[in-house]
Amino acid sequence: MSDDLARILTARGYRLTAARRVILDTLSESGEHLTADELTEQVRQRSTAIGRMTVYRTLDLLCDLGLMRPVYQGTGAAHYVLMRDGHHHHLICTGCGRVVEFDECALDEAHEKIARRFGFEVEGHFWSSTACARSAAQKLRRIDSLWGKPGRDEIYFCGRAPAHCFG
Repeated sequence: MSDDLARILTARGYRLTAARRVILDTLSESGEHLTADELTEQVRQRSTAIGRMTVYRTLDLLCDLGLMRPVYQGTGAAHYVLMRDGHHHHLICTGCGRVVEFDECALDEAHEKIARRFGFEVEGHFWSSTACARSAAQKLRRIDSLWGKPGRDEIYFCGRAPAHCFG
């Protein structure tokens, strides 16, 4: 994967410095979604000459090129995700924080149709937030205890208490 990223960088006119090579290798080999600080820590284990700002600038460049995206998992810091084939999918539970990654993409045709309709060129798409069944059930129980027994449509319409959905 780091060779693919390196080829893309050079094909788009960017230099592949030794520091960028170490950062790309670290990202590819980690297999995880790292925060900038976690990435910096791992990069500095390989080369103490690479500074924090070099890591941040490289992350910014990769994001600008559409090769990475920041994901906010409710922990405060962004976790950076390599975008394979222009997109990458996660279901992130807003209740418990569980993350599920998947490759299936049923949205390709839909986003192409929408892009044509509104005159956009879609470079990728990204799912980021949802609730797993366990967290949704816990939330429903909390809302039931606060608001009585609202209808299911009120809960799943926006995930907030009924007053917010229809007020």
